[in-house]
Amino acid sequence: MKKYQVAGIGNAIVDVLAQTDDTFLDHMGISKGIMQLIERERAETLYAAMDERTQAPGGSVANTLAGLGNLGLTTAFIGRVRDDALGRFYAKSMAAEGTEFVNPPVAGADLPTSRSMIFVTPDGERSMNTYLGISADLSTEDVPLEVAENAEILFLEGYLFDKDHGKAAFLKASQACHRGGGRTGIALSDPFCVDRHRDSFRRLVKDEMDYVIGNYHEWESLYQTDLESALTQAASECGMVVCTRSGADVVLIGRGERVEVPVHRVVPVDATGAGDQFAAGFLYGFATGQSLAVAGKMGCLAASEVISHFGARPEVDVKAMFRGHGLI
Repeated sequence: MKKYQVAGIGNAIVDVLAQTDDTFLDHMGISKGIMQLIERERAETLYAAMDERTQAPGGSVANTLAGLGNLGLTTAFIGRVRDDALGRFYAKSMAAEGTEFVNPPVAGADLPTSRSMIFVTPDGERSMNTYLGISADLSTEDVPLEVAENAEILFLEGYLFDKDHGKAAFLKASQACHRGGGRTGIALSDPFCVDRHRDSFRRLVKDEMDYVIGNYHEWESLYQTDLESALTQAASECGMVVCTRSGADVVLIGRGERVEVPVHRVVPVDATGAGDQFAAGFLYGFATGQSLAVAGKMGCLAASEVISHFGARPEVDVKAMFRGHGLI
C-alpha cells in the first residue's frame, strides 16, 4: 500500500458562511445559486456584510479529501495558502481533520489566502462569492513528486485549470502518479471553466485521466453536444466517466458497463459541498474496489448527508451510513 490512498490538488479556500435571504442577495447584487469570482475589494465588502458568520477550510477537492478522511482513508492535499491568519487556520484545520497539508504557508506572498463568502438562503441554495487570492497561483513548484508518486489515486480540481501554470502542475502530478502505478482523475468543476479551456480539457481527459467526474452541464459543454452523445464520446476516451444530474439518476460508465444510480430527492438544508461529498463517496468505492453501482450509491449517500446540515463537510460517521445501507 502506498503512503496515500488519495492525494488531491485544488484551491485552498477558507469558506466563510452566513445564512441570509433573497432580499439580501438582491440588495448586494449577488447571483443566487452559483459561484462567482470576485476581486479583493468586493470580497472585503461582502465579508463585512456577513452576519453571524462561521469559518471552515474549504475548496472543492479539499472538501472531498475531508470526506475521504472521515471514511478512514489516508489523504494528502496540495495547495497554496499565505502565511497569514487565514492561511495558518487553513493548514491547521486540514491537519486536524486528518489530511496532510503538504505545502507550508508561503511567507511574504503578495496575495492573501483565498476565501469564499457563501450565503445560504432558507431553501438551501448557496451563493458563493470567491476571491481566489494566492491559491490560483499553484504551479509545478508546488507539486512534491514524493506525494504524487506515492498516491494510489490522484484527484484534480478543474478550477485550477484556468491558468497555464495550473495546467502544467496537473500534467506533472498526473505523470508522477502514473509512474508510481497510481490512477488520476479530475472534477470538471464548472461549465464556464470548461468553455474557456475546452480543447485543453479534452486533451487532458483523453490522454491523462483514468476517471472524470462532472455534472450534465459540464459534460455537454466539454463536447458541445447533447448529454448522451457527450457521455458516449467521453467513455470512448476515458476509463471511467461519472455524471451527476441535479437530483436525477447518476450515470457511471466504465469497466465495460453503464450503471444508473437513483437519487433519493430531499429538500436540502444547505447544498454546499453536495458535489464534493458525492466525489468522496464515489472515490471511496473506487479506491476500495467496489462495483460501479456500489460506488455510485456511496456517492449519493455521502451527498445526502452533507446537504442535511449547514456546511460542506460530513458531520456523522459516513462509513456507518454505508454499513447501515448494506454497502460494506
